Amino acid sequence: MASTKNLQERVVLRRTTWILAEFVILFLLLALLARRAASPGEDRGATSAWLGTLALVCEAWFAFVWMFDTYPDNLLPEEELPALDMFVTTADPALEPPVITVNTVLSLLALDYPDVGKLACYVSDDGCSPVTCYALREAAEFVALWVPFCKRHGVGVRAPFMYFSSAPPEIGTAGDEFMENWAFMKLSLMIMHESSPGVRSQSEYEKLVTRIENADEGSILRDDEFAEFIDTERGNHPTIVKVLWYNTKSTRTGGEGFPNLVYVSREKSPKHHHNFKAGAMNVLTRVSAVMTNAPIMLNVDCDMFANNPQVAQHAMCLLLGFDDEIESGFVQAPQKFYGALKDDPFGNQLEVGFKKIGGGVAGIQGIFYSGTGCFHRRKVIYGMPPPDTNKHERTGSPSYKELKIKFGSSKELIESSMDVISGDVLSQDISSRVEAAKQVGTCNYEAGTCWGQEIGWVYGSMTEDILTGQRIHATGWRSALMDTNPPAFMGCAPTGGPASLTQYKRWATGLLEILISWNSPILGTIFGRLQFRQCLAYIFIYVWPVRASFELCYALLGPICLLTNQSFLPKASDEGFRIPLALFFTYNIYNLMEYKECGLSARTWWNNHRMQRITSASA
Repeated sequence: MASTKNLQERVVLRRTTWILAEFVILFLLLALLARRAASPGEDRGATSAWLGTLALVCEAWFAFVWMFDTYPDNLLPEEELPALDMFVTTADPALEPPVITVNTVLSLLALDYPDVGKLACYVSDDGCSPVTCYALREAAEFVALWVPFCKRHGVGVRAPFMYFSSAPPEIGTAGDEFMENWAFMKLSLMIMHESSPGVRSQSEYEKLVTRIENADEGSILRDDEFAEFIDTERGNHPTIVKVLWYNTKSTRTGGEGFPNLVYVSREKSPKHHHNFKAGAMNVLTRVSAVMTNAPIMLNVDCDMFANNPQVAQHAMCLLLGFDDEIESGFVQAPQKFYGALKDDPFGNQLEVGFKKIGGGVAGIQGIFYSGTGCFHRRKVIYGMPPPDTNKHERTGSPSYKELKIKFGSSKELIESSMDVISGDVLSQDISSRVEAAKQVGTCNYEAGTCWGQEIGWVYGSMTEDILTGQRIHATGWRSALMDTNPPAFMGCAPTGGPASLTQYKRWATGLLEILISWNSPILGTIFGRLQFRQCLAYIFIYVWPVRASFELCYALLGPICLLTNQSFLPKASDEGFRIPLALFFTYNIYNLMEYKECGLSARTWWNNHRMQRITSASA
């Protein structure tokens, strides 16, 4: 029986002052353009027509870009809440240490959910590392202690490294039982034996970290459990699927179960292109489909742990709380970071962008998909259109033959897709589906299918995340923004300049690939159901790499004028000088106020503007 209580509500946010400021800046930009176009080289301070013309082109671009800038307690009874498959992706144990992945997995396995039997966690290891698999197996042993501890004492942050990094609670504020359990999990105890007084005993979490960090690949491979990793190479190995924990109630957890834990390393071969993260996500989608086939999927990066234990229930409020499911094709949480440098010196925390741009597009057709911290409907990832907005019904279900052409030859995958489309998702024994999971993880499974095009994560760009979200919006779905307190997920931001520039370069390449390809949002508006304003929002993001040439050119005009004793701006005594002067102050004050509204310092604003100029010229 459906819940009659509200799971969410929409509140109108008044932004009258901000809108007026945006129109003032736009008016000043257009006034500057009008004056420049009327007399590109005739200002008393502008002695060269070609400099004025060049400035006009750059200022026109700036004006063009500016015009684009624009209650879990009420959930259903537990038997009616949908199942949830959780995906974690990692690719390199050197760059992404297994301890980080383990903490993310532990935070997901400890989520609050009325029926943990409906949860499953899949870890994709594109590095095919036996150390990562070993670390996850050890985590499965530790979670039998960690999950009951978290739920018994209402632990808020359930990534152990983050929880234990804070000071221990004061003895007076916590009960004896809690302090005893806390000490067992974390504190280093002094074992007082007659034969060895003062011997230091490691806590359970310290033991876990020590085992993982001291793990040796050679010794791991001598264990028969990891025999599949023998003679494997990172770029050349068969599919490996290992169920590390079955979701059963265990005496070790005091009768408390926790989600299935499955390790997946897709087949790789030098003869096949593997499509980076998008390919890994599509394999996880297929493997989970033949094993648990939950109608909702969550994907997170290996360094982004669940910071809010009720995040799954918050997401269900948005997925189930609208009168029409078209309103929430996927639910995206903004990216938040821990351990970030003060005042964001490298401009990679993007707080203002997520709040201002993300919150703005959330009011159109929905927030962009940012690649992590996102809850998807499986049928939406399968390319299913929403119910017809006029008839409120879909066309007939596709035939078995049509599904085979789209999804591939796996009988189990076709049957699971039919269940998802019809809404009849049934539980099944995952231990009997391992071989079927290995089949859908092979290199050549996608050949001749619609994976990576109409189904799954989209191929064709290094920024597969925003492209996949665009395809979902072009199908007619909307998306919802989930900004909880405390934040839903916390990730690790790059703490160095070179790492930040490398990330920006990858983003710039991927966005430009989308802009000039058949995946352009303009085509999604013409031939699909992408709304016009949502199309403009996507274009605003995609033209970011193009701005480099205009900003660099405009920045060089000043030095050129100094060297040649010329000018491209009117003199201070000229009436026309008031326009660029007013524009300069208005824009910068407006932008600074945005940072202050987000609770950031003036130094952060300055650092971000500095890095924007650097990335424009280099990324």
